[in-house]
Amino acid sequence: MRLRPSALLRFYSLCGLLIQAAATKNKVKGSQGQFPLTQNVTVVEGGTANLTCRVDQNDNTSLQWSNPAQQTLYFDDKKALRDNRIELVRASWHELSISVSDVSLSDEGQYTCSLFTMPVKTSKAFLTVLGVPEKPQISGFTSPVMEGERMQLTCKTSGSKPAADIRWFKNDKEIKDVKYLKEEDANRRTFTVSSTLDFRADRSDDGVVVSCRVDHESLNSTPQIARQVLEIHYTPSVKIISSSSWPEEGQSIVLTCESKGKPLPEPVLWTKDGGELPDPERMVVNDPNALAGQTGPDHALIGGIVAVVVFVTLCSIILLGRYLARHKGTYLTNEAKGAEDAPDADTAIINAEGSQVNAEEKKEYFI
Repeated sequence: MRLRPSALLRFYSLCGLLIQAAATKNKVKGSQGQFPLTQNVTVVEGGTANLTCRVDQNDNTSLQWSNPAQQTLYFDDKKALRDNRIELVRASWHELSISVSDVSLSDEGQYTCSLFTMPVKTSKAFLTVLGVPEKPQISGFTSPVMEGERMQLTCKTSGSKPAADIRWFKNDKEIKDVKYLKEEDANRRTFTVSSTLDFRADRSDDGVVVSCRVDHESLNSTPQIARQVLEIHYTPSVKIISSSSWPEEGQSIVLTCESKGKPLPEPVLWTKDGGELPDPERMVVNDPNALAGQTGPDHALIGGIVAVVVFVTLCSIILLGRYLARHKGTYLTNEAKGAEDAPDADTAIINAEGSQVNAEEKKEYFI
């Protein structure tokens, strides 16, 4: 079969397009498979950085890692730089992974993975090292502060990279209007950050906790916080509270003097029309309404004790009376016996005593 020239031209064009498309596809696939792939790495100072270089397709071509100074770290599985912090993680035709432990700020920079094809293909990975901010300190507070005085509190932290952020709080409420200053240390490439809180002391600030919070990406969402408890002194305020708004004549009332200040006010002195009044405590005691609310001694207990004492006393009197009465009767009987033949009372007593002696002698005689 013989084709027309126009049809033959179209056939050759179609074949050329198919061949070109296939060649382009193979070229792209080959270039992608032979190109090293890396990723940027961020690590906190003192931590460990893992650098990985991968190749999808590799026909036994060597891989190499170099540091920012273009010093070879590893060539395939062979260590080239004597640094104990650098270790091999994995080495194959498709991957070369290494680790750098105890990373310092000086390790930051651009690392290079090289694939030794013709020509050599490279891929860059930037290692970012974060400087951890030091614990913040609050300065400028001298306790106590008088109400109305201006206060300037400064919060400061050093060693952050990049610069840390400082926020102020009174209890749990954030304060927005503050001054912020950062200074860079050129040698270490870190920042010293400070913030100043300026306000006038008020009695409502007494006992308030002022917090300085430092936020930084190296802290893993756990901010560092410094706290300061404020102590504000202020003049006392005084008011009198009455137990009755409109007392009637003859009615008792209680007046309470309520004072508040820091430091605590001195004891209250009552006056009336310029003259001193009795002790306020005695005034309250004489007030029957005040007595009703006061706690006193247990009267039932006291009454019981008094009753026991009276009972014991009465019993003692009765026993003593009976004893005296018995001895008095004996005396009169003896005296009567001796008085029968006695001319006077003295002789009667002597006779009575003698009769007792005689009785005892008689008793011995009969025995």
